[in-house]
This record gives sequence, structure tokens and C-alpha cells, in this order.
Amino acid sequence: MPLKTRRWDSAQQLKTDEDILNYLEAVVEEGGDDPAFILHALGVIARARNMSQLARDTGLSREGIYKALSKDGNPTFATVAKIARALGLQLKFESTVNL
Repeated sequence: MPLKTRRWDSAQQLKTDEDILNYLEAVVEEGGDDPAFILHALGVIARARNMSQLARDTGLSREGIYKALSKDGNPTFATVAKIARALGLQLKFESTVNL
């Protein structure tokens, strides 16, 4: 009898704000400076939070958001910031050196 499997969807595991923050921290730690990794994570969070509502909140189309956060997407910083803000996230920069 063949083993039945289901495709893993990280979005289904992101139920709370804490889940989302832990996921983002892991993505940044794992992905380092790879922007595609972070864009993918924002797409996962968008699906977990409701892509249709995100489209309404940002004024972007659902298709446009999917495309911007896709593997082949190349969104502007303004688009990423708008999506992050609509997801309730704040972009923040921290110094890694002692100033």
C-alpha cells in the first residue's frame, strides 16, 4: 500500500502573531541576506492572514501581490513596505556594530 502524503503548507501553521514573528526570525536567521527568502516568507504570511484582505488593505491586486512575492517577483521596496505594514509588521534596522 503506497504511503499517502500531503504537501506541507507553512501558512497553516501561522495562527498567532507570535507564530508569525518566530517564523520571520527563523527566516532571517536561515536566509541571511537572500531577499527572495524574505519575500517568500511574506507571501506565506500573507496567505496565512488572508490574501484578499491584504489586497484591500494595500490597494494592490491579489495577483499583483502573488507576483511581487513569487520566486520571479522583483517588487520595489515601497511595495514590500506597504505589504509589511498591512500585515501589521514594521521594518526595522538595527546596528550590528557598536557605534
